[in-house]
Amino acid sequence: MELCYQLPVLPLDRPVPKHVLSRRGAISFSSSSSLFGAPDPRQLSQRRGAISYDSSDQTALYIRMLAVTNKTIKPSFVFTPDVRVRSQVGFEPERRGSHPYLGVDFRTLHSRAESAGTIPARRIRRLFSFQRHLLSSRLLRGAPHLNPLHILDEDYCGQAKCMLEKVGSWNFDIFLFDRLTNGNSLVFLTFNLLNQYGLIELFQLDMVKLRRFLVLVQEDYHNQNPYHNAVHAADVTQAMHCYLREPKLAQSLTSFDILLGLLAAATHDLDHPGVNQPFLIKTNHYLAALYRNTSVLENHHWRSAVGLLRETELFSNLPAEDSLSIERQLGSLILATDISRQNEYLSRFRTHLDENDLCLGNASHRHFVLQMALKCADICNPCRPWELSKQWSEKVTDEFFHQGDIEKKYKLEISPLCDSEANTIASVQIGFMTYVVEPLFAEWARFSDTRLSQTMLGHLGLNKASWSAMEPEASGSSEEGESEPGRATDEPSSRVLSQGSQES
Repeated sequence: MELCYQLPVLPLDRPVPKHVLSRRGAISFSSSSSLFGAPDPRQLSQRRGAISYDSSDQTALYIRMLAVTNKTIKPSFVFTPDVRVRSQVGFEPERRGSHPYLGVDFRTLHSRAESAGTIPARRIRRLFSFQRHLLSSRLLRGAPHLNPLHILDEDYCGQAKCMLEKVGSWNFDIFLFDRLTNGNSLVFLTFNLLNQYGLIELFQLDMVKLRRFLVLVQEDYHNQNPYHNAVHAADVTQAMHCYLREPKLAQSLTSFDILLGLLAAATHDLDHPGVNQPFLIKTNHYLAALYRNTSVLENHHWRSAVGLLRETELFSNLPAEDSLSIERQLGSLILATDISRQNEYLSRFRTHLDENDLCLGNASHRHFVLQMALKCADICNPCRPWELSKQWSEKVTDEFFHQGDIEKKYKLEISPLCDSEANTIASVQIGFMTYVVEPLFAEWARFSDTRLSQTMLGHLGLNKASWSAMEPEASGSSEEGESEPGRATDEPSSRVLSQGSQES
């Protein structure tokens, strides 16, 4: 695994401001850090994340790793000893433990080697925003710019606003929206929805704190991950909005419920490392030890979100008991996305529907419905139109196979669905749709029998048929194409656990 650190060659006429360079996120360095190639080691001491570099041995290891792999520049730098941890009162600080497979670096697990002379599209979009900052700075200083900068941001902004007018459409193209917002889809979409529901005014949220919170949330998603990144969080948030507008929920949910639902959707995979829970457990990762191998990722997502809420003091205007209530209920929603508890939630939901005893006037019943809505939003990709669903399927399978490649490299047992030689995109998706998605959305349609529910089930059937038609071709023979679902039937729980641990 090789890291490359190069200084940029940019036509700058003044030092870059600290607030542009300093990044405050979680364990990995997200896409905007890649504006200057690899993360600048001199800035690591300024980062404050849910997982901080508070272990001297890990810090020394990372410094040595950078020193060895750095081919271009080897800067000298020192980590400050007072790197703060977001965990505060009531939340045990997360310490970095010894990792037996130290060569596995989540920061670069899913990164691609860039060919010489090419600049990734996301980096170009970040450059647009950076150039806009330089332009505004020069204008404020009264310094004319000789070469006008042709920036696409302004034109894209108008198109993004037009898309937000149809944010409640199930055909909403989150990939296009992310491009139009220069990679800031989660910030723009969540802010727009909070404003649309009148929650900013109702809860008297400070606009500066809110935007800072959303920016930090977006930065704490790892954009190197093919699937578990900020775009996935934005997609889940948009799906949650669609469910909140369903008649049964719209007539019953309180503003507090809606606020919780949107925040949970935006933060439900915060700081996801791009590998599943079994991987963390079998490599003795410190998170697995911290959470005792139980809902490891979901607990970490929740604690990371609470850390950001406290760091930004978003709810400092509310009574202390209300803030704690928000944190607890936010955790209850995020923990519900643990796919290993899928049958528990599904059975409870089915029982309520069979007995017809769901009373949305009851706060606990409303919260349970919110949990089910978030579970549906989290795995709704197979229910999207084929053009969108296919992209998500390819991305999540790409992430699976990357983990499998790492496991092969370090001679670990390959997790189910992560072996690119034994699985295809089609076989993975057919098994996931059959054993996880279909049962959940069938019960949701019983609860909310609306046009949206029927549309989702319709797309699900068509997408499954499309993958079934592609499976023999992908596997090389019809027999291999038919054997994969058979294996899924024999071992549904293990396969569901593996896929769910990553998708949730």
